[in-house]
Amino acid sequence: MKYLMLIYGNERVWNSVDAEQFGKLVAEVDAFNAELRESGELVESRGLVSRPRAVRVVDDAPVVTDGPYLEAKEYVGSYFVVDVDSEERAEEIARSYPALRYSRGLGGGLEVWPLMEQGGGDL
Repeated sequence: MKYLMLIYGNERVWNSVDAEQFGKLVAEVDAFNAELRESGELVESRGLVSRPRAVRVVDDAPVVTDGPYLEAKEYVGSYFVVDVDSEERAEEIARSYPALRYSRGLGGGLEVWPLMEQGGGDL
């Protein structure tokens, strides 16, 4: 089953590491991704450009705005998708994500979302 891992952060988390720590974090995440790629479990991994847009219906017409969460203190900064045998394995991978150690109680985190199979038969 495939799982989407949404990685959240905030300005306090992003600004809490210096250039050396950031380099170390990037290296750890790269190694983490390489290990999952080698095991065949990593489907995709990408950072997000911090310029999201939201599309909502207002007065029966779609409207595009900055968003999606203008008031949010935390936002999605990147994601990855894994294809694993069990929810337990997905949670194990999520717990081992290296960047979690860098938040040090400043917020952020990771959400684990099971992805629907083709046809939506798993609803």
